Amino acid sequence: MCGRYAASRGPEDLAAIFEIEKWEPEETLEPDYNVAPTKEVHVVLDRPLKDAADQRPVRQLRTLKWGLVPSWSKTPETAFKMINARAETVHEKPSYRRAFTSRRCIIPADGYYEWVTGRQELDLEQEGKRKRPRKQPYFVLPADGSVFAMAGLYEFWRDRTLPDDHPRAWWVTCSVITTEAETAPLAVAPGEGPRSLADIHPRMPLMLTPDRWDAWLDPARQDPEELRPLLAPPPSGQMRAYPVSTLVSNVRNNGPELLKELDGPEEGTLF
Repeated sequence: MCGRYAASRGPEDLAAIFEIEKWEPEETLEPDYNVAPTKEVHVVLDRPLKDAADQRPVRQLRTLKWGLVPSWSKTPETAFKMINARAETVHEKPSYRRAFTSRRCIIPADGYYEWVTGRQELDLEQEGKRKRPRKQPYFVLPADGSVFAMAGLYEFWRDRTLPDDHPRAWWVTCSVITTEAETAPLAVAPGEGPRSLADIHPRMPLMLTPDRWDAWLDPARQDPEELRPLLAPPPSGQMRAYPVSTLVSNVRNNGPELLKELDGPEEGTLF
């Protein structure tokens, strides 16, 4: 799954990377090193500009809420549960299939966090008492430092309890698509730690390589059978992972220090 990630690039950088044609300065977000569900996030999408005479799709950088609310949902309470959509079933699940055909986006990230869960379920002898060790977080990112372009979906939801002119009458929300984690060796392995992404967690965000960006964002492509090949995992061996401080485990902590690479797991944690 993907439940936390880092996104420090500003609109100018993202505009250059994704060839953005339109973004609103008032929607600029500060660098976020601990993005959590229900937060507002930057997404890239192709869509006609509102009220424009020319209805051609325009590459936009928008601010959406992370946690998809289906258009037919009666309440927005599903947002926290729907932060991820599985690549294997996204085309057929009622909550995602309409968005999959016409409302696809890219969610830019520096990389994502995942917590090792294997041996950490063992108890440790510590100061004469048996305590469960803390889970060790790892940061996963492209080995070359490029943007981690996560495949995503977005959706519109109308809050019927509010009048049409209320600023929160419409919600625009998004979800990250995930796939099976790579079992191939990491491009840069973290010392004594995991040797592959699958050693960290069985799922990972689906990273779109640049050659797929235009096709994925194109709203004119609506045939699920033509879209599904775009969800193939990227070539293996392009990622690295390293241990980071357990400070990231608390969503209230935020700052570049969360990305600092540690020499090994923190004391009290296990791989």
